Amino acid sequence: MKNIAALLLLCCTISAQAAPFAEGDPQAGKKLFDQYDCNSCHRDKVGGDGNAIFTRPDRKVNSPQKMLERMTMCSGALGKKLTQQEQQHLGAYLNQSYYKFK
Repeated sequence: MKNIAALLLLCCTISAQAAPFAEGDPQAGKKLFDQYDCNSCHRDKVGGDGNAIFTRPDRKVNSPQKMLERMTMCSGALGKKLTQQEQQHLGAYLNQSYYKFK
């Protein structure tokens, strides 16, 4: 019984340590980011370089879950519905380039 409990604890620990957006490809995410012209909206919000939206001190995204919520909101504003795989790709790109969530 102790071995089963230890195994369950180990499995939970391993899954909790998995990198966010591990099923995504950052290069595919960059292509989607460009394809959907995400920065066009970002430039309207922050001016100049739209990528500044990711590094501003008061950014709204502070966790992988918040990133998914923002992706859903932003894609809806563009009239798009991202697939789960597209979310993984975009998340992997944004996390690698800006957020660095672990």
